[in-house]
Amino acid sequence: MSAPTLQTVMDLIDGRTDELVALTQDLIRFPTINPPGEAYRPCAEYIGERLKTRGFTVEYVRGEGSPGDSDQYPRTNVIARWTGSEPGPCVHFNSHIDVVEVGAGWTVDPFGGEVKDGKVYGRGACDMKGGLAASIIAVEALIDSGLPLPGALEISGTVDEESGGYGGVAYLAERGWFSEPRVNHVIIPEPLNVDRVCIGHRGVWWAEIETKGRIAHGSMPFLGDSAIRHMGAVMEEFESKLYPAMAARHSDMPVVPEGARQSTMNINSIHGGQAEGFDGLPAPCVADSSRMVIDRRFLIEETLEDVKGEVKAILDGLAAQRHGFRYEMRDLFQVAPSMADRDGPVASTTAAAIETVLGKKAQFVCSPGTYDQKHIDRIGKLKDCIAYGPGVLDLAHQPDEWVGIDDMTNSAKVMARAAYDLLTRKRS
Repeated sequence: MSAPTLQTVMDLIDGRTDELVALTQDLIRFPTINPPGEAYRPCAEYIGERLKTRGFTVEYVRGEGSPGDSDQYPRTNVIARWTGSEPGPCVHFNSHIDVVEVGAGWTVDPFGGEVKDGKVYGRGACDMKGGLAASIIAVEALIDSGLPLPGALEISGTVDEESGGYGGVAYLAERGWFSEPRVNHVIIPEPLNVDRVCIGHRGVWWAEIETKGRIAHGSMPFLGDSAIRHMGAVMEEFESKLYPAMAARHSDMPVVPEGARQSTMNINSIHGGQAEGFDGLPAPCVADSSRMVIDRRFLIEETLEDVKGEVKAILDGLAAQRHGFRYEMRDLFQVAPSMADRDGPVASTTAAAIETVLGKKAQFVCSPGTYDQKHIDRIGKLKDCIAYGPGVLDLAHQPDEWVGIDDMTNSAKVMARAAYDLLTRKRS
């Protein structure tokens, strides 16, 4: 009998396509909707029980005290570790198990895991249960191949990535789960397309801006001061000054799609006047408060201080020039940009594996939005982290979300090759 080779691993993955599809379907059928954080524990336990049978040591870590954590909706994470025959590095595959709300427009059961035309459909199929399934099949094939493997392989299923990751990767990183020497290389199977290596993401700053007014009778608005009109002035300044300034800035980061290579800002919501949720006629009042939530995405060439200062300067300018203008600004969420070295071990090894498996050069990209690399980098201080997985980025959060079966198989091969090379490479 011939000694096992990497081709043995590739053949094992090819022979497990049906198993890969079934695993993806099973994961989709857990309705892990966030918020509120449903079905986290049963999904985590399903992953853990499977990996226990393959010789993994499995731990469940609840993100106690993190946003949203409760006895009804515990933030349950699973971390499984397989240790090789001799000392060596640890390669960790991290996937989030939470999915966003279903939304309207579906033509299939969002949690049915339907298979048709070479695709598996369902909420989370693309983002990112297909990637999680592919990483599990990849690691299992490596172990089952009989190849000598030094070091350790880890699989984690973590929570709350869609709402910031604070009960998941951030909570774990604060406790040393994503730091050297415990872990050396991390691959996050996010859906950035099967031929791309994602080395980082833009920064984000969410803030709420509130303009103040004075309440008065709606028939005599001259006796009051409309916070909504003040907010209109903010909008006008954004349109005439901030948006043109952002559009002129472009990054050397390889962000995709092309439109995200500039600074951007989305206005998530605006509300003013009488509280929402009342279905009768509104009271005739001048609004004494108006609130706007902004979602500012910024480039690695910008600083968070400058990004905030640019908005504050506009608001301070209005306060100086516009009669009665008063405001408050509150930070809601902020993350600095992150970018790994494309020549670093995990990025270069994954790119080489893509070229071998797919027969084409890998494209290095950065994500327009953030994902859990931010916590591994900033909290865990582990820089050798990338995102690589199956799935088309544009399908994430859409109705009739799907992941291609061929893409899952190919990505499993890439992940297996990359993991093997990272475990066996000579370390300086």
